[in-house]
Amino acid sequence: MVDQEFPDEAIGDMENVETGAAVGPFPGFPLFPAASGLYMRSISIWPQPLPIIPQPIPRPIPIGGAQQKEEQTAAEVNETGLFPWFESEELRVDVDGRYPQMTVSGTIRHGIAVRIDWIASVARVGTNVYSGDIWYKDGSTAFLPQTNVAINVVRSWFSNQRQVTATFTGGGATKRVRVYRWRSWYFHPVELEFDCVENATATTVINTCEHPNRPAGLTCENLSAQTVYRRAGFDVRTSPGGNVVPITGAGPNATWSDAEMHDAMQTFWSNWADSAQWSLWTFFARQHDMGPGLGGIMFDDIGPNHRQGTAIFNDSFISNAPTGDQNPNAWIRRMRFWTAIHEMGHAFNLAHSWQKALGTPWIPLMNDPEARSFMNYPFRVSGGQSQFFSDFEYSFTDQELLFMRHAPARFVQMGNADWFDHHGFEQARRSPESPFVLEARVHRDVTDYHQFLEPVSVELKLKNISGEPQIIARNILAETDQMVVILKKQGKPARRWAPYANRCYEQAKLALQPGEAVYGSVLVSSGLNGWDLAEPGIYSVQVSLQMGDEDIVSNPLRVQIAPPEDRQEELLAQDYFSDEVGRILAFDGSQYFERANDVLREVAAKLPDRNVALSARLAVAIPRAHAYKTLNLDKDSMKRRAEDKAIGAFKVVKADAKMAREEMTAVLQTDAAKAADTLGHIDYKVRVDMLSHFLAEGGDVTAAADCQENMHELLEKRGVLKSVLNQIDKAKAQYARAKPSAA
Repeated sequence: MVDQEFPDEAIGDMENVETGAAVGPFPGFPLFPAASGLYMRSISIWPQPLPIIPQPIPRPIPIGGAQQKEEQTAAEVNETGLFPWFESEELRVDVDGRYPQMTVSGTIRHGIAVRIDWIASVARVGTNVYSGDIWYKDGSTAFLPQTNVAINVVRSWFSNQRQVTATFTGGGATKRVRVYRWRSWYFHPVELEFDCVENATATTVINTCEHPNRPAGLTCENLSAQTVYRRAGFDVRTSPGGNVVPITGAGPNATWSDAEMHDAMQTFWSNWADSAQWSLWTFFARQHDMGPGLGGIMFDDIGPNHRQGTAIFNDSFISNAPTGDQNPNAWIRRMRFWTAIHEMGHAFNLAHSWQKALGTPWIPLMNDPEARSFMNYPFRVSGGQSQFFSDFEYSFTDQELLFMRHAPARFVQMGNADWFDHHGFEQARRSPESPFVLEARVHRDVTDYHQFLEPVSVELKLKNISGEPQIIARNILAETDQMVVILKKQGKPARRWAPYANRCYEQAKLALQPGEAVYGSVLVSSGLNGWDLAEPGIYSVQVSLQMGDEDIVSNPLRVQIAPPEDRQEELLAQDYFSDEVGRILAFDGSQYFERANDVLREVAAKLPDRNVALSARLAVAIPRAHAYKTLNLDKDSMKRRAEDKAIGAFKVVKADAKMAREEMTAVLQTDAAKAADTLGHIDYKVRVDMLSHFLAEGGDVTAAADCQENMHELLEKRGVLKSVLNQIDKAKAQYARAKPSAA
């Protein structure tokens, strides 16, 4: 092991172990080494000699044995006689240095089946001695019945002399003593990789004092993303694979759709191990197809794993400094940096500051909407972003640091536990006099009935039922990170729907007048948990929407999934209910998942009269309407990657406009009533608008106007709001006035 005597983040951040004051005759040179850090202990024992070994392998002598002999109980002896017994332990001491949490935590692995994580809050009770109660245990808790831990720290300038003796007592159990050797200043390793498109800039470093709006006592420094996470307790390494990715052949559309972004990231990460690992990819691009309102996105699942990649869009609202700002360029750099750290924080499984109490997290937490944390939105606090940055010290809250440093590693590690794991409505904060009501519904002849294989979209209606205008976020029903959807099948435990991606929108506001409502749609059939609405049966779907200090909880919506009609549907279901098909349906198509596209074609061909055929045909056709970007990582590209050169280029898959037009027209016009029934009114209108725009781009503005007219007639019969019909009339008039093209 390379000795890490005094890494940058351990020097200067240390404090006097007795007084807590920064000391040292020279700036950044500590009087005493910090006690905080990672300590390890590992033991292996052969319970009896094997014939090929002439004599038993001795048990290693514990470090510090002259001072304290470890106790061994009969329970520690392996009686099987065939395989070695292993025990390894980690001890994380967090009592000094930067942002000390006065916490000691540990992980014990006993053999191949036993693991326990524990956490204790401690106080200093003597020179280099800390003690406190163990308040959290997870795993094989019977293996650690003790309820108190006391640690005695041996500090030294040299790593091989640093150690901690921990004594576990209480709980009516025998005293347990263990000695740990120092391993690192940090609690977990993590590798960060920063890639960007060649026409974008990766903002990973910021001058904290460049902008005048800052705390008066803020330390002026060039702060990097790596340093932010080192200070949070991680041994950060920067991957040498970080590259500027060329966008050669990307075509005139330099913006990213969900499907294109997903495909590019999925292709890139297919070169990594298909398992949880302490590794995170942050990708900088210019703009999303949705425009400047989307500043960043975290992909919850790359392949089968969660929280491994984030994307930052530079040419979005995060690059629009407020009017009259004293230093707009510095504001932009700071906002891009904040967005990157914020999205990366989600990859460490950190929730937003105002969402801590949603459901049942790893420990009970309190919402902190005024937190000056990377995980809060600057524009959400009282006084807005100006007030936020005047108090912001480029850090996380104590709750967040406690989680990153001491929660069981699987909760934090990328690719391991699900994003925002184990949340529900147990702690929803409902107001008896809420100005809003949230309705979950579907629009179809038999409202609670869905055919087997048919995707389920839930429409949401948020209505102002007060007598006064209410200010809300314009995209409130599209921000799934502020929404909790619970799906429960009769007789089964409830599950939380986990979307494939969360988006960070510009917080544009909307004044919702008394009696007015806004609408949205959520495809809840599948997500990171798999296909939650697949098996035949009766389900309850309920949605909670966070608005300020209140949770608006919808009505429970009854959804019935019918059984398959025949053996053919059962056979198709084996391939259809896959992660890849779910992603294609969620992202309106993909040209990366070729096998899944073949499955959708087969479903449409063999079940032409079933509702699922309409969704399958649209998902295959929509990506063919325009040229499509994919990231090409061929053998030559991989060779260049190994040589630390560019890792490939984007290639364009040509559009098949004829096929796209025929399929989309057949589904949305010929089978219009059926499409509106299975897609729902909101998603049906979105796709007809998409078809009209596609037709107009191709020069057929007459057909584009006809699509709008046909949609008006259908939705009017189905009782859609007059305001929606007026939007359709306006679009039809615009197409009718447009000049036809020869294209």
